[in-house]
Amino acid sequence: MNKTTRKKTTKKTTRPAAAKPAVTAGAPAKVRVATMWLSGCSGCHMSFLDLDERLVELVKLIDILFSPIVDTKVKDMPQVDVGIVEGCVNNTDQEHELRMLRDRCKILIALGDCACTGNIPALRNQFPLKDCLARAYEQAESNRISCIPNDPVVPKLYPKARPLQEVVKVDLHIPGCPPDADVIWYALTELLAGRTPQWNEKNLRYD
Repeated sequence: MNKTTRKKTTKKTTRPAAAKPAVTAGAPAKVRVATMWLSGCSGCHMSFLDLDERLVELVKLIDILFSPIVDTKVKDMPQVDVGIVEGCVNNTDQEHELRMLRDRCKILIALGDCACTGNIPALRNQFPLKDCLARAYEQAESNRISCIPNDPVVPKLYPKARPLQEVVKVDLHIPGCPPDADVIWYALTELLAGRTPQWNEKNLRYD
């Protein structure tokens, strides 16, 4: 009985020595990430979530500290390593938020065609702003009340929608409407490996 007991005790004391916390303690700090959604449809953030099980691998390497996904407020935006922005700049609040993120991140990524070129929101740029507002708030068939918003709490709409690089310095563009999950995965993993993503007809092909 004593011999048997000793063997069991030996096994129990051996297991903690093989545990992993000692390895984890020496692991490098995670990359701090913030994401932002300006004038866009949220499709780029949906593509990010389409990483599916790869998100489990990604969270081992990054911490998302600010994002519509985690419902943090602009006033609480922390300093981060990487900022990822979907959508273009359409109003005063969006420009303020974008400039704040640019000041608080080391690398800024324009995610999707709206961020890169203005895309669909920029279609209004061919018309005077007053005509766009009149069509949306006074002439649209679905309107029950014809009234253009003029409350100070409503952010002021700019005459033109602008892609990010017309407002701040952008370090990387990830095109697509939206970029698919494979493209986002490729771009992020290349950056995490210390490399600049290279775009070509293969990884930017949509069909």
